[in-house]
Amino acid sequence: MAEFSNPNQQGGQDSSSMMTLVIILLAVFLGVNYYHSKTTPPPSSSTQQTTQQPAQPTPSLASAPQTAATQSTAPAVQAAAEQTTVVENDLYRITFSNRGAEVTSWILKQFKDLDGKPLDIIHQQAAAQYGYPLSLTTTDGSVAGTLNQALFLPSQTGQLSAPATLTFQYSSGNLVATKTFTFDASYVLHASVSVTRAGVPVPALISWPGGFGDQNETPNQTAYTSSQFDQYRNGAFDHIDAKKVSGNSLSGPFDFAGVADPFFAAIFLPDTPATATVITQNNSLDVSKTIKRVGFGSNEPATKALMEPIVGAALGNVNGPTETRIFVGPKAISVLKSVHATDSRISLEPVLEFGFWSYISKFLFLSLQFIHSHIVSNWGWSIVILTVVINLLMLPFRIKTMHSALQMQRIQPQMDAIKEKYKKLKVTDPKRNEMNAEIMKLQSDNGVNMFGGCIPTLITMPLMIAFFYMLPKVVELRHAHWFWLPDLQAPDPYHILPILMIVSMFLVQYYTPSPGVDPSQQRMMAFMMPAFSGYMTWNYASGLALYWSVGNLISILQQQVMNRTSLGREMREVAAKRARRKATTIQGRK
Repeated sequence: MAEFSNPNQQGGQDSSSMMTLVIILLAVFLGVNYYHSKTTPPPSSSTQQTTQQPAQPTPSLASAPQTAATQSTAPAVQAAAEQTTVVENDLYRITFSNRGAEVTSWILKQFKDLDGKPLDIIHQQAAAQYGYPLSLTTTDGSVAGTLNQALFLPSQTGQLSAPATLTFQYSSGNLVATKTFTFDASYVLHASVSVTRAGVPVPALISWPGGFGDQNETPNQTAYTSSQFDQYRNGAFDHIDAKKVSGNSLSGPFDFAGVADPFFAAIFLPDTPATATVITQNNSLDVSKTIKRVGFGSNEPATKALMEPIVGAALGNVNGPTETRIFVGPKAISVLKSVHATDSRISLEPVLEFGFWSYISKFLFLSLQFIHSHIVSNWGWSIVILTVVINLLMLPFRIKTMHSALQMQRIQPQMDAIKEKYKKLKVTDPKRNEMNAEIMKLQSDNGVNMFGGCIPTLITMPLMIAFFYMLPKVVELRHAHWFWLPDLQAPDPYHILPILMIVSMFLVQYYTPSPGVDPSQQRMMAFMMPAFSGYMTWNYASGLALYWSVGNLISILQQQVMNRTSLGREMREVAAKRARRKATTIQGRK
C-alpha cells in the first residue's frame, strides 16, 4: 500500500541548504519549521502523489496492513465541544455535526413528508442505530468507532450558502483525519476523505449506512417502502433488491454505486472508478412505531412488530484518500439524466427502473409529464387527459375491429360448412390441415384478417401493464392528490374508483357486440373481467384505477355511438340472425 505523509508533519522538509549554517541558526530554523508545520494546510492530492512510495496492488479491506506507530505524535487538533454547521442551497439544507463530521439532517426542500413539512431524507431511526450519512467505515473497526465519535474541528460553523467548501480536521496521537466537502447548486456534492495513522494511510470509506426518510411512510396497508442497492460496475448496471444484499466488500471498477428506495437515492460517483471499493450493508429495523399509513385517513403507526431491511453502502479507495461525488436526491428522470459519472457517457438514469416494460412506461410518464407541464398542473387531471388522448388514438383500431368482426360473421356460414365436413376427423388426423387451409383461403378471398380483432387488446394491455409498473415509481406523483384521493400512488381510501371500475367494465362487456362469441362464454366474461379489474385496483395505486375507469367510460361512450351507425346495426342484425338459426338448430335436434 502506498504510504501517505502526515499532513501535520509536512512543510519545510528541504533542509539540505541549511546544513552549512552555524549551529545557532539551525536552532532558529527548527523553531520556524515547527511553527510552519502547524499553520500550513495539507498539500493537494497531486503534491502528495509525488512523495508517495510506489503504489502496491490494491488489497482487500480485510487484509489492508495497519502499521504500528513509527513516527512522532501529531499535534492534537479537535474541537472542545459539539457544534453544527448548516449548508444550504435552493434544493437542500444539510446539517453537519462536528461529532464524526457526519450529517444529522438532510432536508430536501422541494418534497414534503406526511405532516406537510420539508422531507428529511435521513431515516432518523436507522441512523441512530446504524450510523449517520457520511460517517466512516475503516479496516480497523476501532478506528472507525473513534473517528465517528471524535469532535472534529470545522473550518466554519453556523450557516453556509452554496457554493461553499467545508473542512473537518481531527488529530489525536498518531491518528489524523480530514474530511472536506464541496457544494454547488445541484443535488451533488464532492467529498474528500483522508485518514492516516503514524503517517500511513488507513483505508477509509465514506458511508450512507441505510434508510431514507420517506421509508417512514407506506402507500398501502401491507407494503413497506422497499430499498435496493444499485451499481454501475464493469460497464453494466445492476439493480439488487434488499433481500439479496449482503455485507460484502466489492472491488471496482465502479462508475457509481449506492442505495435507493422507489423515490430517492444516495449514490457515490468516485473520481477514480478503477480504484473504488464498495461495502454493502444490510441491517434490519423494527419500524412498527414509526411507520405511517397513506391514503386511509389515518397516519397512526402500525400496531405490531414490522421488521424491514435497511440497506446501506460505503465507498472508498483502500490505497489512499477517498475522492468521490455524492448524489442525494429524487429519482426524477430529468435530474438523473443530468448527473454523470467520470465517464460522461454514463448517467444515473438507470437508477429509475421500470422493469420489463421500461420503454413503454417511460414513454407514458414523459407524455404525462408533458401534459402536466403544458396543459394542467394537477397530476390527476393529467392522467384523465392522457387517457382521453390514448382512447382517441385507439378509436380507428376499434372501428377496424368491428369491421373485422362483421366480415367474419358474413362468412361464418361457409366456415361452419367446412368444419361440418371435417367434424368426424380426429384432432390428430393430418387431414385436419386441409380444413385449416380451406378456412384460411376463405378468409383471404373475403379480405378477412383473423387477427384484426386482437389489435386493440395487443395495444391496450401493454399500456395497462406499463401504467401498473410506472405509477408507484415516479417521484413526481408522490403525494399527488385529486379530489377525494390524497395520494394517486396509494389506494382509493373509499374504494369509489374500484367500484366504478367494476360497474364500467360490466357495461363495456354488455355494450360491445361479440357475435362470434358463444353466449355462455360471453356471460362468463361479462362477470369475470369486472371482478378481475376490481380486484386489481382495490388495494393498488388509485392512479391506475383512475386511468382504467376513465378509459372504460370513454369506451362505453364510443361503443354507444358506434352501435348506432350502419356498421353497428348490421352487426346486431347478423348476431340476432345467428342466434335465431342456432336456436332453431337446437330445437330441431330435440
